[in-house]
Amino acid sequence: MPIFFSRQFSRNSRAVLFILWLFIVSGPLFAQDYQAKMERSDWYVSSSIFECSLVHDVPRYGQGIFYHEAGEALSFYTSAVSNPMAEGKAALVIEASNWRPGQAIRDLGYVRVRDGERPLIVETKRARHMIDGLMDGMKPTFTRKAWFSDEAMRVSLNSINFNKAYQGFRSCEASLLPVNFRQVERTKVLFEVDKARLLARDINTLDNLITYVKADSTVTSIFVDGYTDSSGRKIYNRKLSKKRAEVVTKYLMDAGLDQTIIQTRYHGERYPIAENNSTTNKAKNRRTTVRLEKGVRRIMGDVQDDTSPVTTANN
Repeated sequence: MPIFFSRQFSRNSRAVLFILWLFIVSGPLFAQDYQAKMERSDWYVSSSIFECSLVHDVPRYGQGIFYHEAGEALSFYTSAVSNPMAEGKAALVIEASNWRPGQAIRDLGYVRVRDGERPLIVETKRARHMIDGLMDGMKPTFTRKAWFSDEAMRVSLNSINFNKAYQGFRSCEASLLPVNFRQVERTKVLFEVDKARLLARDINTLDNLITYVKADSTVTSIFVDGYTDSSGRKIYNRKLSKKRAEVVTKYLMDAGLDQTIIQTRYHGERYPIAENNSTTNKAKNRRTTVRLEKGVRRIMGDVQDDTSPVTTANN
């Protein structure tokens, strides 16, 4: 089947070569398009201090979503009701919209096609390029052959009504919390030898935790646990771990957190997270941990292993 290009495309040899290549790897020169029509193109924002979503409905396919969670970077993904693409690599380009032809194609490389509810996921840098293209009236397009044939499947985002919605999305991004629950669920404050004072690095870590707890009413329990290394007598270590736990608890309460949901405990040199056989390992054990829980408030709780990933003051 002959292929015809307009003079505008012929002026851009790189774009022509890319389109030729795209048709070759996709199989037959027939493609099925999934995109919203101009009169039905809509973008809407879902916003909170925890996350922001900019959503675009793609008929017969699902949705394209720009997503920004508190404490994380922007990303883009598709939510597919029915994904026609085969697993593998989809070509991602920013191309001219039907109502605004003649603009040069921008090649953004390949995006992995996954099996599942989110078949296409795009990282921050290219997600920003997609937004720039939409702001310019162009359409980001993913192309990959179908899982059921060699026919090319094209999923595109329509730029109609994008700009206004994007302003709302940016406002949401500006109001996001500095951290999300996963980042403060288990927080660790480290101490100097034989000390129970908070350093500047600790203050910043605890301030992020406090900001989150004040914003999330589903946090119903805060467990503060103090520890020491194995240096010194056990009785002394227990008293020191108590001071370390209490200095953290006091900071949380002074910042306005509800004291009734805070449980303060101290364990001396018990429950080390590293062997006390070196200066480095002992530094890891001189700590107070703060663990947040959601749901039913607990009155009593066992000490849990705190060896899982935590937010630390010197991270």
